[in-house]
Amino acid sequence: MSKNAPFKYDIVGSFLRPENLKQARSEYVAGTISKEELKEVEDKAIIELIQKQKEVGLPVITDGEFRRSSWHLDFMWEFQGVGHEKTKSGIPFHGEPALIDDTFLNGKVQVENHPFIEHFKFVKQFEDENTVARQTIPAPAQFLFQMIIPENLEKTKAIYPNEEELILDIADGYKKVIKDLYAAGCRNIQFDDCTWGVCVDPNACFILGTDEAGLQQVIEKLIRINNLAIEGKPEDLVINTHICRGNFHSTWACQGGYDRVAKDLFANENVNAFYLEFDDERSGGFEPLQYVSEDKKVVLGLITTKSPVLENKHDIIKRIKEASKYIPLERLCLSPQCGFASTEEGNKLTEDEQWAKLKLVQEVAKEVWK
Repeated sequence: MSKNAPFKYDIVGSFLRPENLKQARSEYVAGTISKEELKEVEDKAIIELIQKQKEVGLPVITDGEFRRSSWHLDFMWEFQGVGHEKTKSGIPFHGEPALIDDTFLNGKVQVENHPFIEHFKFVKQFEDENTVARQTIPAPAQFLFQMIIPENLEKTKAIYPNEEELILDIADGYKKVIKDLYAAGCRNIQFDDCTWGVCVDPNACFILGTDEAGLQQVIEKLIRINNLAIEGKPEDLVINTHICRGNFHSTWACQGGYDRVAKDLFANENVNAFYLEFDDERSGGFEPLQYVSEDKKVVLGLITTKSPVLENKHDIIKRIKEASKYIPLERLCLSPQCGFASTEEGNKLTEDEQWAKLKLVQEVAKEVWK
């Protein structure tokens, strides 16, 4: 099989945590079990998850992000110069706040032995002739964005009066992580990036405290830091990106079509493929796909992870055909719009409903790309 993602039948990467894992994490946070005892539960849960991924015929395996509390912050916390504390207000999502830790700079950004390398090695051992292991990490743009949001800007400027130095330090840190992942045998990295969800939102300028010209500068800055991190990667290492508008407990944070960023992002970010959220009207139409450069593929996130309701197969096929008006069918693939558990709380569906969604993705992919 080809080891180069994306695959016609694909995933974003996170899965619902089993109850015993949630319980073990709670006990670890409370101090009633050790880190080693937590790892033992994580290892067992991940092995079982990988077996299930193989059983549904997935060509890619992940650890489901089972060792994390959130899709992005745990990664950042392992960098020197990054601090965090229990949030006072959380991040506003549609209907409820995401109560994830406030995360900020308290020193210069550096990284040595990132634990995600060992996390990847654990999954790598279960690769076989039909599967490839994938490592998901937040995009460099997401890391930068976290440190320049209005509530963090003062702390960041105290450490980095010159933002360019921060950009270069983050990019260098990512290059180190990417190099170490590659040395561990990783050939399939996914950047997860919610910054574009903010940039396309009608309230983007208000959220970022800027005007339209300032927003354009932010867009260019985010593309640049991602490209800096990718620069010089080995030729046989595939780096793709997943773009989302927020995914927490079946709620969302932002809305808006890709129109505002398409010409810049789809043409200029040096990834192999874009995994794009397209599960409802919040994501807009397919027209922006016309700006995806010819060397890139697109994974259509048409199956929602936010609802237990199983989509109609023929409706999904019809939407794939609509998208093919703007980008050739051979450059399209299919996946859920996001992970099933971007944070450990998970979305509001059962594990059985989760696997039914993936079986539908496979069924549609087999029919469309015969």
